[in-house]
Amino acid sequence: MNWQPRLSNANASHVTRRTFMQKAARWFFGAIGLGIATTGYAYGVERHRLEVVSQPVAIPYLPEQWKGVRIVHFSDLHLGHYLGVEELEKVVDRINEQQPDLICFTGDLVDKSTRLLSSAIPILARLHAPLGKFAVLGNHDWRYGEQGIVRQALLDSGFSVLINEHIKLQKEGDTLFVAGMDNVLHGVPDPRKALDGIAEGDTVILLVHEPDFAEEAAKHPFALQLSGHSHGGQVRLPLLGHVITPPMGQKFVQGLQHAGDGKLPVYINRGIGTTILPVRLFCRPEITVLTLV
Repeated sequence: MNWQPRLSNANASHVTRRTFMQKAARWFFGAIGLGIATTGYAYGVERHRLEVVSQPVAIPYLPEQWKGVRIVHFSDLHLGHYLGVEELEKVVDRINEQQPDLICFTGDLVDKSTRLLSSAIPILARLHAPLGKFAVLGNHDWRYGEQGIVRQALLDSGFSVLINEHIKLQKEGDTLFVAGMDNVLHGVPDPRKALDGIAEGDTVILLVHEPDFAEEAAKHPFALQLSGHSHGGQVRLPLLGHVITPPMGQKFVQGLQHAGDGKLPVYINRGIGTTILPVRLFCRPEITVLTLV
């Protein structure tokens, strides 16, 4: 007959508690380790992993000569402590590598200070597109009352800065318009003023920093809206998606979406830089190559 020692209830309880505490400690320190590793990746790796996203965009009644035109759309550089001139040079090189026909920047050139602009101007001036470079201002460009300085820096870099106005472009006799909206959060956006003088049926691409303006833009004859502002959430979690986004960037967060019962295509660029915290998780910085079809 085999004899097995029996633990008293007190000893059994002690073993159970000890086992539980060991497992809890492993989970606790494992979670801490995972958190540290994730933070390190989000800060040190992903925010530097610039992604080039190719996206065809169908526009009804697009003039024939504009089919196949490549627009490079970028946004939210947030020049400052966490993105400097060296990083900007890499961004400019990647944009030029795409051989864009047209370049559109949808705001937030700076984060909290304009101190890097004098160094940034010659770098941004290297951006080249035969059909032109166009920009609007973002809320951070306005936030510290230095929107005039930011606007002048973009002008000095060769951009046309559009504030409730448009520019007419022609390609082998076919016409397309690029319009820009004043900043939604700090300015006075006026779609009617931006469209003034454009004939009914003409194709108009709208640049506006805040993507949720699309619900208003869809009430007007814009063919496509390009925006930034949301950073795609900057931190995204599997299954849950974005954790938090700013005002006027909460309905349309990233990628190609549609507003106004599907009438208006809206592309939301995830941006280049970061704000508040210098991290990105499952949300790489983005340059977008939009092909009009």
